[in-house]
Amino acid sequence: MTGPKTNERPGTRATLKGFHMSASKARVVLNLIRGEDVKFAQEILADTAREAAGVISKVLASAVANAVNNDGLVAEELYVSAAYADEGITMKRFTPRARGRAGAIRKRSCHITVIVSRMDEDRLELLRIARAASATASRARRVASSRRKGDPVPAAQYEEVVAEDVTTNVETVEVETTETTETTTAVEATDAEVTDEVAVEAVNEEAPTEAASAETTEETN
Repeated sequence: MTGPKTNERPGTRATLKGFHMSASKARVVLNLIRGEDVKFAQEILADTAREAAGVISKVLASAVANAVNNDGLVAEELYVSAAYADEGITMKRFTPRARGRAGAIRKRSCHITVIVSRMDEDRLELLRIARAASATASRARRVASSRRKGDPVPAAQYEEVVAEDVTTNVETVEVETTETTETTTAVEATDAEVTDEVAVEAVNEEAPTEAASAETTEETN
């Protein structure tokens, strides 16, 4: 038993007629979005580099708008139930070839049709669960990223953080002052020891000099 005809398929449709592109090129892109929900289909078309993707994206948006405005459906509950391209008129042109012959040029066109329908309840429930899980994972990634970057301190905790910083700074200053005092005391003690040693050496140098002077005086007498 054959399926329903293209003009008898249920759903809300939008059609672009006479687009200057071969139907085979348009079908390559239409095969990517057939059966997908509307949001995911738009993402696929946005990431597709083919020329037909931009045109099909507009046709899909028109079908969604028709479903929302004319049939009262919700855009998030729609999916691409059918998408096909029929051949349009073919303009025949010729180009000169060797020996007086003519080469045929066929400028093809196509009619692009996109039909959207409401998903059944089972698929809607699965889609809601998947979107909720995706939103939760996205939020978790954002929170982790913000924690890595370092969020500003909340106003309620600002005073506590400032008090902790002040206490830490005071303790650091006291430790530095104590270390400086100890270092100064050690330097003064070292200077005193050096002074005593210099004085002792000076006394020791003067004593032989006085003894030699006394001996010289005795010899002279």
